[in-house]
Amino acid sequence: MVDRQQMARASEAIRAFVTTPLDALLKHPAERDPSTAALALFHDTVETVPAYRDFLARHSIDPASIRTAADFLTLPLTTKQSYVLAYPLPQLCTGGRIEHCDMVAVSSGSTGQPTFWPRFVTDELPTAVRFEQVFHDSFAADIQSTLAVVCFALGNWVGGMFTAACCRHLAAKGYPITVVTPGSNRDEIFRAVRDLAPHFAQVVLLGYPPFLKDVIDGGRAAGIDWRPLNVKLVMAGEVFSEEWRSLIAERIGASDPCYDFASLYGTADAGVLGNETPLSIAIRRFLSRTPEAARQLFGQSRLPTLVQYDPLVRYFESLEDGTLIFSGRNGVPLVRYHIADSGGIITHEAMLHFLAGWGFDPGDALAGHGWRGDRPLPFLYLFGRSNFAVSYFGANVYPENVSVALEQPGIRDQVTGKFVLQAKEGLEEAPHLAIVVELAADLAPEAVDADAIAGAILDQLLRLNSEFANYTPAEYRRPRVTLRPAGDPEWFPPGVKHRYSRP
Repeated sequence: MVDRQQMARASEAIRAFVTTPLDALLKHPAERDPSTAALALFHDTVETVPAYRDFLARHSIDPASIRTAADFLTLPLTTKQSYVLAYPLPQLCTGGRIEHCDMVAVSSGSTGQPTFWPRFVTDELPTAVRFEQVFHDSFAADIQSTLAVVCFALGNWVGGMFTAACCRHLAAKGYPITVVTPGSNRDEIFRAVRDLAPHFAQVVLLGYPPFLKDVIDGGRAAGIDWRPLNVKLVMAGEVFSEEWRSLIAERIGASDPCYDFASLYGTADAGVLGNETPLSIAIRRFLSRTPEAARQLFGQSRLPTLVQYDPLVRYFESLEDGTLIFSGRNGVPLVRYHIADSGGIITHEAMLHFLAGWGFDPGDALAGHGWRGDRPLPFLYLFGRSNFAVSYFGANVYPENVSVALEQPGIRDQVTGKFVLQAKEGLEEAPHLAIVVELAADLAPEAVDADAIAGAILDQLLRLNSEFANYTPAEYRRPRVTLRPAGDPEWFPPGVKHRYSRP
């Protein structure tokens, strides 16, 4: 039997999304405190989600006692193990009914067994607003025709299908956006670009950063000239350096990285939680040029992803140890969910005050675009999961430190940007950092100077990583670089999500 309540819920949410301008969606009345929205989410979840009621009972929590923002912060954290995997899937859904959701995605399984995440079309719309923010503020897609090429993998995995759905929601709202979904098939991507791109004012490639680099480099080798196509990039899933952004900008002919790129902070658990903006990119590019300012602001030697977010839609907290917690409405509503990412929160006012102390005004980068993307939203910085670092003489060495070296002139044309980082400190050989680097297509290891690459990596480690510079004895600092051909089955197997470090 047709569920008319479900019909009404969908039609009202879609109507509100397509008829409400972006400025109105992001301009909230001052009296709407984000903590009030978080409390409302909590009480709704208690009322409608059987698993959460049981979870609170097991922790001896009386829901009626949670009345203030301070009370909310006393609630137990939910995790994938203690909450999501501890209950039958329908019990985690609103009303205890999985059939109230119309789509199920699967997490990547990077932290263990893949997990199913159901959602309804109404759960896609908050993420669609994040895509609207990118397409409107960064790419001016409200006033020029846009071909959106979804290069994320399709199928059960969340990225491709969710991205395609959100782009289509924008088209339904009136944006002149047309979506094509070749997924991770490079030949199909090239065919779509060749045949369709000439009919549009701009082309947006959406995908995982290393794969998009492969697409751009492979397209050039296949005879595609990206420069006249007015290419923009939307990325997710990996921290990258500003040198990487500049390199890709050069190869696609992008003239303004602040308005030609946007990275998303997204998860299968809850869609897109935050997104890069022209303002956040301008700030991050300054910080990449000023490592001391970055260390002072973030407390670490590596440069995190920096995004802005809507605190009424995704309520973030940062624990004392730097772990991020969020609450949000989804097919599986999540309250104080420990997502195992490290980072922090900076208010818009605090960020601008900090930058002023370093003599930097990020507004200069936005003025020439009519201030598109200048919104007073808070900032979220994200390091990702610390288990991707390796410990060497007590210093945390991060893959991001190595990436910068491989993106330097004289090196970047010889490598793909992929590598594997290991710390060797056993008894059988002298301690050293071992780095296996993937070469660009058709290059043999004997044709490339591994010692020059090792020197470039050492230079960047000393520049960017104060722990490495201070903890590591001078005689053990220079890494040992091993070169492998593209697609090496042991180190760089094709079609597999790459890991940049190994124990």
